[in-house]
Amino acid sequence: MKKRYLYLLLLPGVLFLTIFMIIPILMTIGTTFFHEGGGFSIQGYLDFFQDRYFIEILLTTLRVSLFTTIICILLGFPAAYYISKLKQRKKAIMLLLTIFPLLTSPVVRSFSWMVIIGKNGVVNKLLMGMGLIEKPLDILYTPTAIIIGLVHLFLPLIIVTLVGVMENIETDLLKAAESLGASRLTVFSKVIIPLSVPGLVIGSILVFVGSFTAYTTPALLGGKQRVISTFLYQNAITLNEWQVASIVATIMIAVTVLIISIMNGLAKKLNPKG
Repeated sequence: MKKRYLYLLLLPGVLFLTIFMIIPILMTIGTTFFHEGGGFSIQGYLDFFQDRYFIEILLTTLRVSLFTTIICILLGFPAAYYISKLKQRKKAIMLLLTIFPLLTSPVVRSFSWMVIIGKNGVVNKLLMGMGLIEKPLDILYTPTAIIIGLVHLFLPLIIVTLVGVMENIETDLLKAAESLGASRLTVFSKVIIPLSVPGLVIGSILVFVGSFTAYTTPALLGGKQRVISTFLYQNAITLNEWQVASIVATIMIAVTVLIISIMNGLAKKLNPKG
């Protein structure tokens, strides 16, 4: 009886997700396999993967997402470790400051970076004033600008995720490792990192998938530099090519599922017991 009541509690959420997410996704994927005459065909996918322009867009998006994830890990891991060791009050303040960028509109953040890294922006003026460069650097409207904006956007996610895992690591384990002669670097690499793998994987998935599907930041900071989300928007809204947009959306879903599967498999190898 108790299980039946639990299933009843799940029913509203399951119905909502089925009606407003699962069914539309299945319908979108289904339309990509039928041409205008109504017959089954995969020609649309074949055309896409034979198109160098689309392949370049897909590879650019993957590179941007990968570099964003790596930079977020490198910046977020030490920051999360530092925050996890603070006392409760200081930790709460630091976490509040960490998630503050998430409370700001992506449009506002992107325009702020346009002011900072533009040709007449703060960075170029500072470098030229110091005599390090003779002419402004072309940072804005490049993949580098997109990566900068995405790191600013998603870094809080990986920090918060890692803090939640690291604060549960028993200090007795660290002291035991040190008492057995392990250096701080060895403790960090052999104890802290392996125990942080679950949070690291979850955070990496959030950052990679978010970067892969982000639209506002690449659209504002990338300019004419196309990524897969802006390419989808262009076909759906500007060109009114909904069939093409559906194929792009399906490819995005497939790549996302593939990347999540790879990361989960990697996590099991790094931490089999976790």
